[in-house]
Amino acid sequence: MKGKPVVPREAANRDVRDALSYYVAAASGEAALGFIEALEQAFAHIGRAPSSGSPRYSHELDLPGLRSWQLKHFPHIVFYVDRTDHVDVWRVLHGGRDIPGWLRSPWADD
Repeated sequence: MKGKPVVPREAANRDVRDALSYYVAAASGEAALGFIEALEQAFAHIGRAPSSGSPRYSHELDLPGLRSWQLKHFPHIVFYVDRTDHVDVWRVLHGGRDIPGWLRSPWADD
């Protein structure tokens, strides 16, 4: 089953670059590759089934349509909105962060 294209915003791309830098420096290249694989799996899933993500933060932050999907084996969460022709990925954040604070940051212009 083919899904919608998954299109990360610049803020999401920055989040991914930061996570990769961390995994390479603190763990290993293998950990970084595992992160990429988990992210690719998450993107494939949300492209096929965007409504399967949790609406928790949509309700908590009053951001209609916002959904989240937890990466497997990594503490990162993909935040996205299902659009008509694509999945709009806003952020890829570590679950231990102040998620509401990070999502309220000025990412909308990215």
